[in-house]
Amino acid sequence: MEAIESLGAEIASCRLCPRLESYIRDVAKKKTRRFAAQKYYGRPLSGFGDARARLLVVGLAPAAHGGNRTGRMFTGDSSGDWLARVMYEYGFASSPVSCAPDDGLVLADAYVTAAVRCAPPKNKPTREEMDNCRPYLERELEILSCVNTILCLGRIAYEAVCRVYGMTPAGFGHNKTFCHNGITILTSYHPSRQNTQTGRLSWDEWSSVFARALELVRRQDT
Repeated sequence: MEAIESLGAEIASCRLCPRLESYIRDVAKKKTRRFAAQKYYGRPLSGFGDARARLLVVGLAPAAHGGNRTGRMFTGDSSGDWLARVMYEYGFASSPVSCAPDDGLVLADAYVTAAVRCAPPKNKPTREEMDNCRPYLERELEILSCVNTILCLGRIAYEAVCRVYGMTPAGFGHNKTFCHNGITILTSYHPSRQNTQTGRLSWDEWSSVFARALELVRRQDT
């Protein structure tokens, strides 16, 4: 736990990407109307969850008015709502709600992180920004030594994990699996509004990914 906390403090003080640093601070200053009264976190985000997790969930990046506002990954936006609800349904979370760091949400056997630690403009990080963040994901994987399944939410998350392992990315798709040295990499469309509100990702399709993740995580229990 100490190693995770130390890494989290290092991530919070990261200033490797001037464009992202400027953007998240600007968003935190200008805010958006519905959160105008709230104080924004406006710094790079570490992951959160169970240090002995067997499931690692990797997203793209914090949302400008979600994690960048609340200070916790996948918290305070629609993607976080979808993630918390499904993780609760499959026993990975204590609550179906993820709205603030003090909301009481506790993850069990799961850890949530992202390929990029700052909200990027238009959700599009540059290659250099992704490369700058990769060592943080590498170190999380070193610390989270019990992980046997990695769920990648979206193509960028999948490619980031592949680069950590020195793998050549194969064809990305929903609910596909790849293996690397005993670890299963499972892929899913990201639960962004762009996917959930257009019908590209239905709730049943989203739920099926976590049913499979649970099966993979527990495969060593039998």
